[in-house]
Amino acid sequence: MSSRAEPAAETTVDAFHWGRFVLVQPSRGGHRAGLDAMLLAATVPGGFGGTLADLGAGAGAAALAVLSRCPDAGAVMYENDPSMADCARQTLAQPENASLAPRARIVTADVTLDGTARETAGLERERFDHVIANPPFNDSRDRKTPDAVRAAAHVIDGKTMQAWIKTAAAIARPGGRFSMIARPSMLADILIGIERRFGALAIRPVHPRAGEAAIRVLVSGVKGSRARLAMLPAVILHPDGASGQFTPEADALINGESALSMAL
Repeated sequence: MSSRAEPAAETTVDAFHWGRFVLVQPSRGGHRAGLDAMLLAATVPGGFGGTLADLGAGAGAAALAVLSRCPDAGAVMYENDPSMADCARQTLAQPENASLAPRARIVTADVTLDGTARETAGLERERFDHVIANPPFNDSRDRKTPDAVRAAAHVIDGKTMQAWIKTAAAIARPGGRFSMIARPSMLADILIGIERRFGALAIRPVHPRAGEAAIRVLVSGVKGSRARLAMLPAVILHPDGASGQFTPEADALINGESALSMAL
């Protein structure tokens, strides 16, 4: 009988997908996973059985959400911050994750590296069937957070965003898919980075409620494709007039009960 690997005192153990896996993450400060990671994971098709790369994996939420839903998939999680990579290792050591851990591996690496340095760091060229990315989501001009780990996890500029996409293109196999979640304000930089690297682009805005401005965009593409961009129907998170409730579609996506089609 397996025993729980005790996490550090400053962390919490949180259940996702109705308890099908747990995550060890900072109790305060750092970067805590939630809605963004679950929506990103939902862009991976339900029948996916290939090898996934998770760029900016944090404690492993998005990758484990994919593995929870796709029993034949494997994942490599790339995280640059040593404290968050340690949380990911503690996550895999939890007994609740015993069925997922053998299919996952953690690599501490800077995903903005280029060329030989990138490959030396473990970002293997044309290895992955699907690359997902949850990059920092605040513009570098926004008000800074005093917490260093949170700042690193939450702040990005256009040049850095494009470096993430360049790495995704380098490590995806020809015909492999790339999916990213970001703020709508970063969409122009994303499209610049994606140009000539990925085609068959699909964009889904994510709205808090119908009629409200989008707070996130999900962007997906296929390496080497020349198919045109498609704007897909939005994901609506909450019903009108409801506080603390999710729409049936959002609830199913967040809890790993369905996938989100990113193709016409």
